[in-house]
Amino acid sequence: MTTFLYILAAVLILVIVLGLIAPKTYKVNRKISINKPINEVFEYLKFLKNQDAWSPWMRKDPNMKKNFSGTDGTSGFLSRWEGNKEVGSGEQEITRIVDNEIIESKLRFFKPYKSESDAYISVKASGGDVTEVNWGFSGNNKFPMSIMMLFMNMDKMVGKEFEEGLSSLKSIMEESK
Repeated sequence: MTTFLYILAAVLILVIVLGLIAPKTYKVNRKISINKPINEVFEYLKFLKNQDAWSPWMRKDPNMKKNFSGTDGTSGFLSRWEGNKEVGSGEQEITRIVDNEIIESKLRFFKPYKSESDAYISVKASGGDVTEVNWGFSGNNKFPMSIMMLFMNMDKMVGKEFEEGLSSLKSIMEESK
């Protein structure tokens, strides 16, 4: 019985130590330059429904069920999805728009696990008719998920999808007249 208590105490101490040293936040972002004027790029990006055309997650589940409420392209617009195991379920709500600068939103994931992140897409003129698009999100790692993040890297987990999405966005924007 004493050995069992020592093992239990050691496991408990290990969990507490890991919880203390685990990363408390995460942040992922990627950038791309698009050969289009900033106002054209921003006008396209501010509508969440347009993300279906370039989102890497839509390609992972083309049969994803989506529904919307509010006016797309304005604060308060809500896009909900229910998909397969790869995309899960959740919602994205536009929280702030500054014309030709940034679209901020709140991402709420329900499945495969609950979490909340702050997301954004910002644009910046980069000389001539070139626009730099920066897409990212950040959030807090709550215990016990924070311990898992000692062994996983959020940037590596979703960074590739961000790159794929931005590449698709670039193709769509540059192919349109």
